[in-house]
Amino acid sequence: MIDQAPQAVLAIVVSRIGDTLLATPALRAIAGAWPDAKLTCLAHPKRAEVLRNLPFLHRVGVITKTRAPLLGRISRQRFGLAFVYGHDRPLVEYALRVAPRVIAFDQGDESVNRRLYRSVTLPPHQQMHAVRYRLALLGPLGIAPQGFALSYRVTDPENRWARHRLRAQLAGECRPLIGLQIASFPTKAYRDWPIGNFVDLCRRIRSHYAGAHFLIFGGKLERERTKLLYETLRGCATHYAGRLSLRQTAALMNQLDLYIGVDTGPTHIMGALHRPMVALYHGYSPSRLLAPLEHPSLYAVDHPQAGPHCSPDASMAAISVDQVWLRVAEALKRHFAAVKR
Repeated sequence: MIDQAPQAVLAIVVSRIGDTLLATPALRAIAGAWPDAKLTCLAHPKRAEVLRNLPFLHRVGVITKTRAPLLGRISRQRFGLAFVYGHDRPLVEYALRVAPRVIAFDQGDESVNRRLYRSVTLPPHQQMHAVRYRLALLGPLGIAPQGFALSYRVTDPENRWARHRLRAQLAGECRPLIGLQIASFPTKAYRDWPIGNFVDLCRRIRSHYAGAHFLIFGGKLERERTKLLYETLRGCATHYAGRLSLRQTAALMNQLDLYIGVDTGPTHIMGALHRPMVALYHGYSPSRLLAPLEHPSLYAVDHPQAGPHCSPDASMAAISVDQVWLRVAEALKRHFAAVKR
């Protein structure tokens, strides 16, 4: 721990949705180490919203590696300490301009590492859970974790909006209410489970729960695939892909009886909401590395080849509908049946 407690601390987390959320236990630990300090987190402009309203963050702002070289030169804003995730040189240089002590992972450039207060050796690839990987940056200061669960906060107005929207769009008793996230982002498409499997799974759910209704989430890039699923499930599904903001999606997810999804950003959001979820993990990025920790109702389904030697080329079709259905049935029996009683 440093000799004098800082009054202001900066954390820079410029990454995708899931990676941003995976950093929240580290951010919570930083805030807990200096409860009187004001912790500012700068994130990617399209991801910063997942951090808004977290009680341990004083301010959430935005930054990019393109914009960073223009910042911090004449601003009066200064921090006693800064943490930088990632290896974008402009972000590290910005932190060095605004804070006398900067902690980052080894930048692969000794001229940069020498200017850091602490340079932290990267943990071995795929040998540590992603949350613990990010907490490793706090190790040199002896900052202890304050739990490993992901953090996201749906506000009261957002919850009211979601409940109103569902009442307006769903006729009668549509329960259980099940969310579906069928695709990851394009560069991680190997994580996608075949759409035909999702169709078979939903039909099996309906055969056991006749009132089940599916909310189909996703972005504009997977609009065609989600539309196909919606057309197949017409009458018992609502299509939201590409129609909602990120925070609107999270607010609706917070109303679900169960979420079923592949490993991607919205699945990490669901992991932070601590509600019942079935998550499918590819063997190259198995649940032991990415599933939400300390989650009260997670049902993970791993690829049968999960392990250090699994290639991204391994097909997610190797996960059968039967495997996923067993976890779905268990989740609904434990959580939805309990709610109905």
